[in-house]
Amino acid sequence: MGLIKQLRAKQKEIDGLKSLLAECTEDKDMTDMVSEELSQAIGEVKRLQNLLLQQLLPKDDADERDCILEVRAGTGGEEASLFAMDIFKMYERYSQKRGWKFEVMSVAESDIRGYKEASGAISGVAAYGKLKFESGIHRVQRVPVTEKSGRIHTSAVSVAILPQADEVDVQLRNEDLRIDTYRSGGSGGQHVNTTNSAVRITHMPTGMTVAIQDERSQHMNKAKALKVLCAKLYEMERSRIQTTRSKLRSQQIGSGDRSERIRTYNFPQGRVTDHREMDAVASFSSTDE
Repeated sequence: MGLIKQLRAKQKEIDGLKSLLAECTEDKDMTDMVSEELSQAIGEVKRLQNLLLQQLLPKDDADERDCILEVRAGTGGEEASLFAMDIFKMYERYSQKRGWKFEVMSVAESDIRGYKEASGAISGVAAYGKLKFESGIHRVQRVPVTEKSGRIHTSAVSVAILPQADEVDVQLRNEDLRIDTYRSGGSGGQHVNTTNSAVRITHMPTGMTVAIQDERSQHMNKAKALKVLCAKLYEMERSRIQTTRSKLRSQQIGSGDRSERIRTYNFPQGRVTDHREMDAVASFSSTDE
């Protein structure tokens, strides 16, 4: 009720400022001062409305869980892979600033050292609840380092945030798993490339496959692959249950439908636009860490 009272009070304040603005059209100093206060009041109303909407959202049982981050390059060729690397590292820095643990699970590099796809495990208080709305298409508009004529390119990457599953959530039976080992490719040193340290696990009932090759140890790669597989199966079951409860709720994670553009990063103009918040705009510097 406190937020509702604040919202009503602020709306009354806006009505009063609008009336005052209409009465003092000939006083420029007064008009400027009232216009500034009106702009601040409108911004505060938007903030209170967002807080109220957040409180009205149903509580997700998975909000307090750790999560798995998956980033994949989309349209845009090599530039998309560079943007995927930037996005992945952005979430890594964000996690570190919040005091969360960020563990790189797997990285598949492109020819110019970008990321074709990458995944990481994020552990911290309410990590999934804080990041779950990041799922979707992230678009970038900038001049790629590979562009010699200075033309602005548009590229995109997909981001998926999956809640990590506990052992009690997902029961994996050995007979349902096919585990293949093979030599890992790419960089990693002589040991990685000459031993069967890479692991690919296929969940036979669903056909879901996870491959990890980042670690030197086959056992460590297997443990990481199982963690990712559990998260994917857990989210698949969550999606199935939620879809049954409400056909109107859009499912992005687990269903493979990540076609909705949620955010655009415009580097030449230093602007980020969130398309879910009535095209809310924020500014940034390309030199920001």
